[in-house]
Amino acid sequence: MRRRSLPDDVDAAVQVRVDKQNVVREGDRRFAVLLEENVLRHPIGGPETMAGQLGYLLTAGALPTVSLGIVPLGADRSNIWPVEGFWMFGAAEVTVELVSGHLTITQPREIAMYGDTFAALAELAVYGSDARALITSAITALDG
Repeated sequence: MRRRSLPDDVDAAVQVRVDKQNVVREGDRRFAVLLEENVLRHPIGGPETMAGQLGYLLTAGALPTVSLGIVPLGADRSNIWPVEGFWMFGAAEVTVELVSGHLTITQPREIAMYGDTFAALAELAVYGSDARALITSAITALDG
């Protein structure tokens, strides 16, 4: 990644992500995913790559182990502003992506703050057919 001056290891990173996708399909884990609509509209990797990513969201969002919510661009953000990307692993850990690297949070009080933030964002999100419509719209926009 250019922003962190790291070596180009895209092929290895792609393989790791493909391997991780099996976690979604195997076992009894549940995944709650929230995305901001704007991330659907930033064509990282070019239109073809982005179309594949958005198509995968449609597929993954239909899995019984996945709850996919999208916070629409027009959502009223009066009570919660956009936040950094974070991943929660139950009540044990949160990882946060920063410009300089990843931060691992294990303090229960701080994890609870991220849980509250996730809950607030989840209330703003749309799900099911409304989420699929936003993804489909982003795919359609790639052709324009």
